[in-house]
Amino acid sequence: MSKIESTLDKAVAKIPALRNRVKARLCKLWQKVTPTVSPWFLKVSNINYATAKAFALKYKWRIFFLLIILYAGSKTYDYFFPVSTKAGGPVTVTTITVDKKDIPLIIEATGTIVSNSIVDIRPMVTNTVSKIHIKDGEEVKQGQLLFTLDDRNDKANFDRLSALANDAQSQYLRAKELVAKNFISKAGLETSFANAKAAQSAARSAEVQLSFDSIRSPINGRAGIINVFPGSLVQASNVVTTATSSTATSSVGSMVTITQLNPINVQFVIPEKDIPVLLENQLDGEPLTVKVTVGEGSKRVFEGKVLVIDNQVDPSIAAVRVKAQIPNEAMTLLPGQFARVSLVANNLQGVLAVPSEAIVISPRGRLVYTVDGDGKASPKPIKVVYEYQGTSVITGIEPGDRVVVEGKQNLRPGSKVKEAKSAEQKKATPTLTPSAADKK
Repeated sequence: MSKIESTLDKAVAKIPALRNRVKARLCKLWQKVTPTVSPWFLKVSNINYATAKAFALKYKWRIFFLLIILYAGSKTYDYFFPVSTKAGGPVTVTTITVDKKDIPLIIEATGTIVSNSIVDIRPMVTNTVSKIHIKDGEEVKQGQLLFTLDDRNDKANFDRLSALANDAQSQYLRAKELVAKNFISKAGLETSFANAKAAQSAARSAEVQLSFDSIRSPINGRAGIINVFPGSLVQASNVVTTATSSTATSSVGSMVTITQLNPINVQFVIPEKDIPVLLENQLDGEPLTVKVTVGEGSKRVFEGKVLVIDNQVDPSIAAVRVKAQIPNEAMTLLPGQFARVSLVANNLQGVLAVPSEAIVISPRGRLVYTVDGDGKASPKPIKVVYEYQGTSVITGIEPGDRVVVEGKQNLRPGSKVKEAKSAEQKKATPTLTPSAADKK
C-alpha cells in the first residue's frame, strides 16, 4: 500500500511541471502562427476572455441545445449520405432483374350487393289470414305454401258453381240424345251447349278465386320479417308505397318479402375511359371475372362472373353500370352490403414491371437507375403505362436490365454500386390497373 501511495505522490508532484511544459509549447506555437493569420483572426486574439466566459455562463443552456442540434444534424447527414458515398466508395443498393411477363389488368370499383330476385308477397283477394306456414327468415322453395286465407266462402262458391257446371253438362248430353230422336230442335241443343260451357267457365273462375286463398312462393329464397298474423285482415286494394333503388325494392304493405340469395349479384360502375377495354375482352367470348370483398377488414374473397354491361353510359357520372353474379351457398352476402370489386379486364402480355419505389421523379420526368456489367449506375428515362399496388408497368428499359430498388437516393450517374440483397423474391409482382394520370 505504501508503494502505491508513493507512486501517486510522485505523479501528483509532476503535474505542475507537465502543465508548465504544455503551456510553453502552446505559446511557442501561437507565436509562429500569429504572423500568418488573417486580420480577422488577429482581432479574435484580442478578445476579453473574461467577457467571453461571462457570456458562455449566461447562455450556457442555449449553447448546450445548439450543440445537441448540430450533433443530431451531423448524424442525420451521415444516415442519408453514408461515408462510403462521400469517400467515393461503392453505394450499397438492392436491384431486381427485369423480365417480360404476363400481368392481369385489374380495374377496381365500389358497388352494392343486390338480389337476383326480390318478390313482395301480397294477397290477390280481401280476406282474413287463417294460417301462416313459415317463420321469419326461413328458407323457402318455389311453390311452397306460405299463407292460407279463410277459404270457407270461396270453397262454398266453388262447390256451388261446380255442381251447376255438372248439371249443365248433363243437360247438354240429354239434349244430344233428344236431337238424335228429333224430340228437340238443333237450336235447343246449341243453347244447352252454351249453358254448359258458361257453367264450366264460372266453375273454373271460382277455382281460381279459391286458389288465391293459398299463397305460395314464386321463387326460391329466404323469407324476411312476416308482417301479418293469424286473423289479420288483408286487402287486395291496399295502397302500397314502394321505394326502388339500385340495391333493392322495399315496400310497405306486403305480407312478407322473399329474397333470392343464391346466387346473388353485385352492381357497380366502371369509368367511361375503361369501357373499350371491357368491350374488347367481351368480344373474345370469355366472361369477365370479378373478385368481391365486403365489410371493413374482411379477408374473404368471393369470385364471380360478369352478367351484363349496360347498353348506355350515365352522363351524370360518366360511367357505365355493370352487374356480376356470385355464388352464395353460405348465404353470407346480403342485399345492400357495400362491396369492393376487382374486375379482371384484360391480360397484359410480355410487359416489363418494376416496384414503384424504384422510380425516381426528377425535373426531367420519371426515371430508373440501371446497373451495367461494370457495376456502375446510369439513369434511364421511362414512362409508366399502368400502376397498381406498388408495382408499375413501364417502357424505356430492356429485358434483363438490373434496376435499382433501394439506395437510389445516394446514386449519381456513373456511381459505383454493390449489391446488398436481392429484391426479386422480396418484390412479388401483383396484378395491375390503369393509372389515369400516366395514360398518354
